[in-house]
Amino acid sequence: MHLDPLIQDLGLILIAAALMTLLFKGLKQPIVLGYLLAGFLVGHCFSYFSYLPSIQEEKSIETWAEIGVVFMLFGLGLEFSFKKLIQVGKTASITAVVEIGFMIFVGFLIGKAFGWDWLKSLFLGAILSMSSTTIIVKAFDELQLKGRNFAPVVFGILIVEDLIAILLLVILTSVAATQSLSGTALLLSSFKLAFFLILWFIMGIFLLPMFLRFCRNLLSDEILLLVSIGLCFMMVIVAAQVGFSAALGAFVMGSILAETSKGSRIEHLIRPVKDLFSAVFFVSVGMMIEPMILREHWNVIAILVGVTIVGKFFGTTLGAVVSGQNMRDSIQSGMSMAQVGEFSFIIAKLGIALKVTGMLEGSDEADKSLYAITVAVSAVTTLTTPFLIKFSDPFSLGLNRLIPTRIQNSLTRYEAVMKESGKESAFSLFCRVYGISLILNSVMIIGITLVARYSQSSLMEFFQRWEFFQRENGFHWGQYDLTAIVICFATLVISTPFFWAIFRNRPPHADDYSTETLARLMRLQIGVSLIRFFVGSLLITFIVANFISMRVTAGLLVLIAATTFIFLFSRFFKPLYLKIERNFLSNLTEKERAIIEERAKLSHLVPWEARLTEFTVSEFSPLVMKTILDSGLKNDYGVTITVLKRGEKTIVAPRSYEILLPCDKIYLIGTNEQLFAVRDVIERRSGSEEETHDENFGLVSIVLHSGHSFVDKPIRECGLRDTVNGLIVGLERKDQRFLNPSPMMTLLPGDLIWLVGDKELIEHLE
Repeated sequence: MHLDPLIQDLGLILIAAALMTLLFKGLKQPIVLGYLLAGFLVGHCFSYFSYLPSIQEEKSIETWAEIGVVFMLFGLGLEFSFKKLIQVGKTASITAVVEIGFMIFVGFLIGKAFGWDWLKSLFLGAILSMSSTTIIVKAFDELQLKGRNFAPVVFGILIVEDLIAILLLVILTSVAATQSLSGTALLLSSFKLAFFLILWFIMGIFLLPMFLRFCRNLLSDEILLLVSIGLCFMMVIVAAQVGFSAALGAFVMGSILAETSKGSRIEHLIRPVKDLFSAVFFVSVGMMIEPMILREHWNVIAILVGVTIVGKFFGTTLGAVVSGQNMRDSIQSGMSMAQVGEFSFIIAKLGIALKVTGMLEGSDEADKSLYAITVAVSAVTTLTTPFLIKFSDPFSLGLNRLIPTRIQNSLTRYEAVMKESGKESAFSLFCRVYGISLILNSVMIIGITLVARYSQSSLMEFFQRWEFFQRENGFHWGQYDLTAIVICFATLVISTPFFWAIFRNRPPHADDYSTETLARLMRLQIGVSLIRFFVGSLLITFIVANFISMRVTAGLLVLIAATTFIFLFSRFFKPLYLKIERNFLSNLTEKERAIIEERAKLSHLVPWEARLTEFTVSEFSPLVMKTILDSGLKNDYGVTITVLKRGEKTIVAPRSYEILLPCDKIYLIGTNEQLFAVRDVIERRSGSEEETHDENFGLVSIVLHSGHSFVDKPIRECGLRDTVNGLIVGLERKDQRFLNPSPMMTLLPGDLIWLVGDKELIEHLE
């Protein structure tokens, strides 16, 4: 009878996987490595022996592999939980972001050094940035390290890595489709992903628990397994229709089911299915290893293995230190993450599907070259991972002894601040103190660069007038390159004052912060310095990349030289930057300072607990075109107008017949309650303008005696307004105080009155 090739191929894969699993289990080696070897044997070695069966249809194997990816991501989603992500906190998030960003950058540079185009280099960076959850968890189990301090950090990093990997799949698909690294496209892709993730999560949490509760009496293990797989593939179809990958849909449904009451049970039921198809996936990966490609690119594989181990160790250790972990745990975390994992295969397979990862044009095998290299790097790093984890403890102790005591003390203080609870977070403190300064200076540097970039053609015409720029120099750089180098250097020099502010400036307005805040900033200097140096280095890279196009080696030398020059010599530009900053802040606060100075001049006119407040008469105010007497401000609200300003004209102690006009500024004396009540009557809009002030106008107190001509007379008839050009704003009689006394109140000997008016005239009264 004829056996369908699909069945024969699947049977051959599973037989080889079973044998290799038994072998590697007995040798106490990672099972994943056995799967890869089984795939290599099935795909290439069996075909040399006529009496052994071989793979009939590679297309069917690719289909099984796709199903394997779906179940792998579905199982990963069941193990993932948004609650777990919250629990691992900032440490895992910061470490994962630093490590992935560092490896993508390093991988991109290595790809460019190999002569690959930018898209293939970007895929290489993404491939090298992913670690293996399966290998690490297995190694921790075998070495019994799950109880160590660094283990929760590593598991948290893996959770965040998986989440970032999903985002990378979306971004890389968008970049490959548009063939451009557009900031707008990346932003839209990220927004689209976030939107659908939130929508699916909300709908899933709202509907799925209701559905499971409704069917709870029918959900035997068999039915629950079928329902779960059906929901998984439903989300796979939805994700594909929206424009995302099948892997994303499977992961989302797994993470949604993980939040339901049946999550643990589903995870238990799905595990055998996931393990089965995971084996199929890894065997299919091994089948794609091309011996010829490995032989031709053994040097590339060796370099990438070294870059992966050293780069992931450095990136993870740096990220853990920045997040507040001690040096020993950080080093152990870094050595645990030094391998290429399952998501790397998925990213490489995506590159094959999008036809962007081949290194040799016009060849079918070329499309699989990076894939085969990825598998080889993963195989080697899988072998080294258990040994790196095992020796991470003595290595971290030895390395820790080499670190100077001063740096160790700084790290200890930094760790203590990062782990403080009940206070402002370190990140929030950094943003509050340095955020605005970094943003403003970065914008200035980018602006200078863009101006120089768009003025490059005019500058080239200017330089061409000189003979030096019209000939080849000893380095065989053409006319354009030499001119660009000069413009690049000039741009760096002009931007150096702003680089000083980014690299070296002390906290802006340090005198305004409390002693405790300054002490916390001092203890955070390690992380703060790293962030500032990273921002500055990115800006230097931005400037150089805009003017100089070189191979990676030369470009790195230029970047290192430029960064070193600016970092060391920027201090000489400190006076220039401080002058620029002072002028900027002075212009920024000129209007506010004028208002404060004016109020300071008038603040001495107020007795006791009263306040002097400025109001602007609105055109909609009912007081417009009324005299001060008719306005009723004193009788109805108990406030007194001490100054009236109209344009450049200042009227001190205005008379009762003065008419109030729109935009007049009036200064009122009264209590908080009185001033609040009168505000709605006077103004509907506020404004301020630069004004002048009569220095002879002031607040003076006088004790009345029987010799004063105005004693025993009502305030209205005492004639003080005409005599001293002033107003009585307060009166003290024995133990009583009267603010803005009534005009009908009689002045008596022994009263202490407070007058606002011409101080020279008031002195003659005494």
